[in-house]
Amino acid sequence: MPETTYYILAINPGSTSTKIALYENEQEKFRESLEHSNAELARYPTIIAQHTMRKETVLAFLHKHAVDEHRLSAVVGRGGLLPPLRSGAYCVNEAMVDRLCTNPVAEHAANLGAVIAYDLAAPLGIPAYIYDSVSVDELQPIARYSGSPELPRRSLIHALNMRAAAIKTAQKLNKPYREMTLIVAHLGGGISMSVHQGGKMIDIVSDDEGPFSPERTGRVPCIALAELCYSGKFTQREMIKHLRGKGGLIAYLNTNKAVDVQKMIAQGNEEARLIFEAMAYQIAKGIGELATVVKGRVDRIVLTGGVACSEMITTWVKERVEFIAPVEILPGENELESLALGALRVLQGEEQAYDYCE
Repeated sequence: MPETTYYILAINPGSTSTKIALYENEQEKFRESLEHSNAELARYPTIIAQHTMRKETVLAFLHKHAVDEHRLSAVVGRGGLLPPLRSGAYCVNEAMVDRLCTNPVAEHAANLGAVIAYDLAAPLGIPAYIYDSVSVDELQPIARYSGSPELPRRSLIHALNMRAAAIKTAQKLNKPYREMTLIVAHLGGGISMSVHQGGKMIDIVSDDEGPFSPERTGRVPCIALAELCYSGKFTQREMIKHLRGKGGLIAYLNTNKAVDVQKMIAQGNEEARLIFEAMAYQIAKGIGELATVVKGRVDRIVLTGGVACSEMITTWVKERVEFIAPVEILPGENELESLALGALRVLQGEEQAYDYCE
């Protein structure tokens, strides 16, 4: 029998852009990043209030490229900050849309993914999904303790790209994902890591408790942080921005781009080299930390995300962690592909989508 052809529209809202891609089964037909100016976004009091404007932008683009909406099989959006979810696909329903519109866990551009997907899919009578939401939480009970009852560990990570990289690695090795033990490090503007066992991310290193990154301070000394918070130098909002947005490479070298740091190093900047290597050193420490969760029995270590495009960084990390397990490098964010392929597995019956309920 001929293979069924599915057309999937994937939507990944960012702070100043809406990235979209159309897939025909596994094949990407096109992708585009639709930019939104600061002046345009300033008209909306909240992020979620932008959803109609962004939906109309997507529809206008589809019309411009003569995409027949009625040929779509599904629309999949980036999963936002909902209460803890399982990994995989969820059907977007009115309860999910209402939660994201009226009571999200936090304001985040990813919250728009489900709302726009539902807006587009409902009139067409096709399913809308989210896949591997930011709030995927599969931590084992022992991993939830932080040392302070007031500060429990939360699973807010780059789940979408990490799990997709894990599945892709398992496929490459011709082994079922659920039968492999993997450590995946997402190296982006923020860096987070996860250890996968039995098809679940049983423990993580989030982007505020692990390595510093291009934009995050990562783990810092607790007492010194408390003193800085109460020093009067920063408001609460400024302090959070200092930790998330103005930390890491930006704080040390005034850039969040790995390619800029590599240019500094090529020009003989030894401080830049030491800082860049320190980031790789901390990434390797985080991987080693997660290896202890599974008693060192790791099948593969996977490096993914935009910073994994840096051969300098990946080489430094590999040198420190290859004694644990072989290292696979899958550079890039790959979020649109991850969304589309996740939805495709549901449409083809390889996975079951969960129903969302409060």
